[in-house]
Amino acid sequence: MSTRPEPPQTTNPPNNPPNNTTDTPANSDDRFRLRGWHLAVVATLVGLFLLFYQGLWGDPSAIPTVLIGTPAPTIVGPNVVSGATIDLSQYRGKVIMINFWASWCYECRVEHENLLALYNQFRNNPDFVLLGINYQDKLEDARQYLDVHGSPFQQVRDVKGTISIDYGVYGVPETFIIDKHGIIRHKQVGPIVGPVYTLLTTQVLPTLLQGTGPNLS
Repeated sequence: MSTRPEPPQTTNPPNNPPNNTTDTPANSDDRFRLRGWHLAVVATLVGLFLLFYQGLWGDPSAIPTVLIGTPAPTIVGPNVVSGATIDLSQYRGKVIMINFWASWCYECRVEHENLLALYNQFRNNPDFVLLGINYQDKLEDARQYLDVHGSPFQQVRDVKGTISIDYGVYGVPETFIIDKHGIIRHKQVGPIVGPVYTLLTTQVLPTLLQGTGPNLS
């Protein structure tokens, strides 16, 4: 096995310190660490860019929830109009659709007509319940909204915001569907329009009303 020949030994003049122009092991380690730091910064920036890109162009309704397949949190609150107490437990054994909304929410107004149509489609089914949950709203504004747009189904006021917190609501509108056993089977982020409306009215709700249904998400 051949080896690289050793370079000739040189000496420096007295009182003249050596002039090292090549990397020492310490300098090499510093450069290696610096290069690794640069790579880490680049990787972090790329990751942030991908998250930003996904946030801009991804489907906001695809936000996952850990609540799917778990018992629905308790809901107890006053009716927006009458003030009478509404308790989710009074609807035990039914398929319950819960819609979070607010008077200041533009997309809530966009979907409201479809909510009314959906309610009219299933209102004669004794196993169907639709509840509205008024989210971060002024009572007078909520009541005026319902006067203008109409609401034949119950509306619960989330007075302290605890209902929204328990359901992990990001904003409004958001909709949850609970099966007859009190298990959350479906979550929709955003307005119930277009293909979403079709999915709920032709697949999700009919399936759950016929039985327990699949483990929908």
